[in-house]
Amino acid sequence: MAFTVVLPEKALEVLMKRSKSEDKAVEELISEAVLQHLNIVDPEAKVELHLKLCEKYMREAEDFLAKKGYVQASEKAWGAASQVVKAVAAKEGRELRGHPALWEYVSKLAKELDDLELRHLWRTANALHQNFYENWMPPEEVELSVKDVKSLLEKLRGAIV
Repeated sequence: MAFTVVLPEKALEVLMKRSKSEDKAVEELISEAVLQHLNIVDPEAKVELHLKLCEKYMREAEDFLAKKGYVQASEKAWGAASQVVKAVAAKEGRELRGHPALWEYVSKLAKELDDLELRHLWRTANALHQNFYENWMPPEEVELSVKDVKSLLEKLRGAIV
C-alpha cells in the first residue's frame, strides 16, 4: 500500500540532509523510522520493505525508459539494485549503510553463491548510478543496463528464499 505523507518543512529539511548523509532514499528513511517507532524488529519486515522499494523503483525505471527519460531511469534502476541487495542482507539480520557496504556485501555474495556474474551486474547498476550524475551513457546502453539490473534482481531474489 502506498500513501502520501505530509510533513512540516523542518522535518523535510532534516530528512533530505539525512538522506544524503546516509545515502538512502527519503522513502526508506521514513519507512525505517515507522518500523522503529512501532518497535517492529522482525527482519522479515525489513526484507519486505526493501523488496517493495525495489519493485517500485524498477517500475519507475521502466516508466522513465518508456518516456525516454534515460537519466532518471538510470537512477531508479540503480535504486532497485541497491534495495534488492539490502533485502538479502536484511534476511541475514544485517543493515547496509552506504556504497562501500553495498560493494563489500555484493562481493561476499558473489563468493558465497559462486556467481561471478553478480559482480558484473552490480558494476552495471553502479554505472547507471554514475550516469544519473553525468549523463554520458547512450540511450541504448541505458536500456541494456536496465535489463542487466533486472537479471541482478532475479538472481538476488532467489537468494532470499
